[in-house]
Amino acid sequence: MAEDLFKNVISHAKEYGFIFQSSEIYDGLSAVYDYGQNGALLKNNIKAYWWGSMVQMHENIVGIDSAIFMHPTTWKASGHVDAFNDPLIDNKDSKKRYRADVLIEDHVEKIRLKIEKEIKKAAKRFGESFDRDQFLATNARVLGYQEKIKAIMDRFVEAMNAENLADVKQLIEDEEIKCPVSGSMNWTDVRQFNLMFGTQMGSVAEGASTLYLRPETAQGIFLNYLNVQKTGRMKVPFGIAQMGKAFRNEIVARQFIFRMREFEQMEMQFFVRPGTEMEWYEKWKEKRLAWHKSLGFDQSNYRFHDHEKLAHYANAAADIEFNFPFGFKELEGIHSRTDFDLKQHEEFSGKKLQYFDPELGENYVPYVVETSIGLDRMFLAILSKSLVNETLEDGSQRTVLKLPAFLAPNKVAILPLLKKDGLPEKAREVLDLLKFEHMVQYDEKDAIGKRYRRQDAAGTPLCVTVDHKSLEDNTVTARFRDSMEQIRIPISELKALTNEKVSINTQFEKLS
Repeated sequence: MAEDLFKNVISHAKEYGFIFQSSEIYDGLSAVYDYGQNGALLKNNIKAYWWGSMVQMHENIVGIDSAIFMHPTTWKASGHVDAFNDPLIDNKDSKKRYRADVLIEDHVEKIRLKIEKEIKKAAKRFGESFDRDQFLATNARVLGYQEKIKAIMDRFVEAMNAENLADVKQLIEDEEIKCPVSGSMNWTDVRQFNLMFGTQMGSVAEGASTLYLRPETAQGIFLNYLNVQKTGRMKVPFGIAQMGKAFRNEIVARQFIFRMREFEQMEMQFFVRPGTEMEWYEKWKEKRLAWHKSLGFDQSNYRFHDHEKLAHYANAAADIEFNFPFGFKELEGIHSRTDFDLKQHEEFSGKKLQYFDPELGENYVPYVVETSIGLDRMFLAILSKSLVNETLEDGSQRTVLKLPAFLAPNKVAILPLLKKDGLPEKAREVLDLLKFEHMVQYDEKDAIGKRYRRQDAAGTPLCVTVDHKSLEDNTVTARFRDSMEQIRIPISELKALTNEKVSINTQFEKLS
């Protein structure tokens, strides 16, 4: 069922101009995708919502746009050259390559699903009197599953921290984790795989310098921390936000746009006084989860996952996981990065990156709390949960993309009932009225019912039909995507209605 849903999402994304395979006429390029006309609009709307909620809605957060190329020492200082690795393992029978940590995490997730199955059975048995927390704390089978999960993750973290890759392989074998393709456990040894993309800068190969395509956008923020702080006269605590491309030589890039080699990040680094970082870490966890839930999807689609194995720069980390069609996976990460990055750049550059705190009367290197979300993953999350197949009262079916209205690629579709009698001209007048504030589409092809269905499938929240009565009294029919309700409304009131239903500013007001 989940697999079918995922296939439908992928098919729908292409059919309605959201996402295309890159270089498709040459049979494509693995794990690289292009955004089509509707996809580019949706993507830009997601970016606008994130940027507005970060920069526009916070006086102490500003935004920058740093270069993709940075001095190569940047990545030595950050630890990426030496430590930006993932453990890989190959199955000798299927010839498929996997991330060892993902194999283990997927195995653990299967055990978690067994716990959820026990919970559902108990809830059905006990009805309203069912106490979930008590059941989790007392049921012998559930406790056994929980102990199993803890033992696996403790062993994995210990092995990775000690760089004991042989024990990682042994763990996979002990848990009888099989290749999803071949079903065998004929595994190679586990090896470390560096994710950096290297390139050359220079006119001739002999004198070229090695550069890296950035694997994250965060370092551009750290390199400009002092510039922003001084020019913006920023006082701790303050944040710097950025959206931009990142590149990773992924071991396994799969699941459509969930994991790609070229992707886009939306990151914010929040600089705080040392000793206050855990307080801010918890605050940003709450803020970011609230932002996701503001989109209106069922809250059961979200959960926190605290990291057992921390990155080399972090003293605390958690993921907001989302229930994708292929299960719960990371959507956004929140990290307490300590003062690692700024101190490393101080050491390698020889430049002081300290902040003078006028309240304390002392200099210090700020600590950092990071929020980082993959834009492409966010796009997939929204698309997958918005795509719905509905059975109507008359038994007919419709496919509707119930995107949050303020994120929809086109906010309004203008539909002349007929392509004659002055209706197209009147429809164009209505379009001209709205196009300065919203993306508006003009659609005159096919019968009106077919056009409604087409706009429903593309996610357009509002259709406005211009008919002969419109010529008489300047009224139009407004049809709402989700309810299919139709109302008659004067053209003079159309702008106010549209702003109320689809404006991103209305959403900001709700968020605040």
